[in-house]
Amino acid sequence: MPPPDPLPGTAYGLSVVSNRLPPGAPGATTAEHSSRAEAGGQLPDSSCISPSVLRVAIPTPLRRLFDYRPSQAPPPDGWQPGIRVRVPFGRRLVVGVVESCRHDSDLPLAKLKPVEEWLDASPLPADWLWLCRFTARYYQHSLGDTLHQAMPVLLRQGRPVAGRMREQWRVTDSGRGPGDERLKRAPRQAELLAMLRQHPHGLPTQAVVAQSFTREQLLALVEKGLLERQETPLTASPQPASGHLLAEPSLPLKREQAAALAAIHERLDHFHPCLLHGVTGSGKTEVYLQLIEAVVSRGRQALLLVPEIGLTPQTLARFRQRFQVPVVALHSGLTDNERLDAWEAAASGRAPIIIGTRSAIFTPLSRPGVIIVDEEHDGSFKQQEGLRYHARDLAVARAHHHGIPLVLGTATPSLESLHHARSGAYRHLRLTQRASRHAPARLELVDLRGRPRQGGLIPPVLEAIRGTLDAGHQVLVFINRRGFAPTLACHACGWLADCDHCDARMTLHRQPPVLACHHCDKRRPIPDACPACGSGDLRPLGSGTERTEETLAALFPQVPVHRIDRDSTRRRDAFEAILTEVKRGEPCLLVGTQMLAKGHHLPHVTLVVVVNADAGLYASDFRALEHSAQLLVQVAGRAGRSSHPGRVLVQTLHDDDPHLRLLAETGYDALAEQLLAERRAAGLPPFRFLALLRLESPREDAANALASNASAALREWLQARGLGVDCLGPVPAPMERRQNRYHLQLMLASDKRSQLHEACAQLTAWLEATPEARKARWSLDVDPQTLS
Repeated sequence: MPPPDPLPGTAYGLSVVSNRLPPGAPGATTAEHSSRAEAGGQLPDSSCISPSVLRVAIPTPLRRLFDYRPSQAPPPDGWQPGIRVRVPFGRRLVVGVVESCRHDSDLPLAKLKPVEEWLDASPLPADWLWLCRFTARYYQHSLGDTLHQAMPVLLRQGRPVAGRMREQWRVTDSGRGPGDERLKRAPRQAELLAMLRQHPHGLPTQAVVAQSFTREQLLALVEKGLLERQETPLTASPQPASGHLLAEPSLPLKREQAAALAAIHERLDHFHPCLLHGVTGSGKTEVYLQLIEAVVSRGRQALLLVPEIGLTPQTLARFRQRFQVPVVALHSGLTDNERLDAWEAAASGRAPIIIGTRSAIFTPLSRPGVIIVDEEHDGSFKQQEGLRYHARDLAVARAHHHGIPLVLGTATPSLESLHHARSGAYRHLRLTQRASRHAPARLELVDLRGRPRQGGLIPPVLEAIRGTLDAGHQVLVFINRRGFAPTLACHACGWLADCDHCDARMTLHRQPPVLACHHCDKRRPIPDACPACGSGDLRPLGSGTERTEETLAALFPQVPVHRIDRDSTRRRDAFEAILTEVKRGEPCLLVGTQMLAKGHHLPHVTLVVVVNADAGLYASDFRALEHSAQLLVQVAGRAGRSSHPGRVLVQTLHDDDPHLRLLAETGYDALAEQLLAERRAAGLPPFRFLALLRLESPREDAANALASNASAALREWLQARGLGVDCLGPVPAPMERRQNRYHLQLMLASDKRSQLHEACAQLTAWLEATPEARKARWSLDVDPQTLS
């Protein structure tokens, strides 16, 4: 989260900076039928009844807008910014969005191509358009591509902004009267009418047909005036007849929960950013539920962001169990029709509660009331490809724009959010007690050095697992590595299974048996003999989830072993099915990656084992220690959440590491304070602002030449302007060769965000105008969360 850097039109450091090319900069010329314009150019609020020119945002990486002549027949309410149009672009027709209506163009009007057709009678939602403009400006991205990425797939293809409808049949006033003479010779119609009289709000066609009635019988009753046919939106059901918002009563709050909720209630009609910092199991979700109850009862909408699709089903179930109003979901697991249904229900206001993953931040809201980001520290809120936005940071900007509360909930705050809370920019609300009577389990460091291992686990840990299972409890074994083993090695000559396309080892999988690269997805069969020396003594090196699962299944054959990782949960609803079985409470072993560490309530788990805590502690990324500590605390929080206390065993080769020992003995807050002090001394976020240029090319010399020229041009420009921006690099990426392409990085750092954005705009303008850059791939990442 960017720290405060107040500028006009900013939200706590999310500054509004134009991408207009600097005067005289390379690339400040117009292409055919296009006009130079900033990527995030403002959309005027007023319509233009008979404009001569429509400036259209096209889904293209080019950071400019394109001018077209209006079609002969305008939309019913005239041309307005935000209307989708189908326009010719090169040799194809594409769907774009009108950015503004004008009477002039940089090109002669006769040379402009006409719009083929308009697709919307009225503009797309205004709050959605504002957020897309802001996102394009802040992340230095094409406005056309931002709009394209932010809308559902079917809208990108030109479908109307309308959710699917369902056919509903309801008895008319005439149908509620005494017996109709016309039905004496139609007994089945009489039975159908009697059945529908028991449902005053009507029934959909599917429910009627399920009772062995036919559509012809329904239409016959309509013709007699006894029934009426209605169409209702498929996604959102009507409000409950009782008028009660809740389907079940709220839970009583503890003192700290009540105080936090009261603090948020104080300013429900104002921008009020709050960091809800509560230990795992402290009841943050109950605070969310009661806050949303207050918001929805005022006729407003609530948007809840969760980090992973795996969390969405359990969160949806809990919210739908509590509320009698429509609760819709938005995530990548939906079909295109389901996504449009939910998007439209939120935009129209029929859905008061919206729950979704990262991309749900772009959901339009007709009556926004609160935005909640659960597990705000989680890295999955950052999009790592294409439009590299951070959903948490956009939530800050959006809440500020709407003037509504923002709640960032977590047990392990990101250092950016914690810094904001310490500086007073965010209100810091603490929950220090669990809902259960047991305190969070402390980390117990277990030294791995010189001890034999089975599936990555040493004898004392295996004994602890056995004791927990014998007591009738469940065990979670956390290993953040998929596959059977990290790689395959020859015991005779030392050969390792390297990827041919990347500077990485291939992971050994047993289900199915294959060597796979998790970076480029290249796969090849497991060799029968060493390719280097011909020896047949090939052995797996290290442990992954598959190997640990196999070992535990052999050691504890009497209990089921459930493996949860990206490979085992590819099938739709597979993750939810496993969690449902686990929650029955029977003794079992859970073996999983960080998918299990994020907010899941596993009441019967009393022992958590971390197979190897060292993997992320010594990475080259300066955020590695912060992320590793957050992950350890989160996975430890799965233990002891119910009636029995929990225990956490952390295997490590470095039990004397000062950071790891501080985390184990004092907790995350103490480590975060130390990391903040180190970041301040090193001039790193949240005390400085970064942007990362990534370059890649299949030719190493071409990548090096382009990176060197770009850095030289930028340094010369910075020196001439006298801006306080440091240009660091270029340097090879942590994994220099990936997918047979060479990767380099150039980092920009500044004490002032506005100056950083000015330098970024200049850099992207130079790259767009340089022919050599067209032969390579490049991307600019503002506020990068990882340097890999």
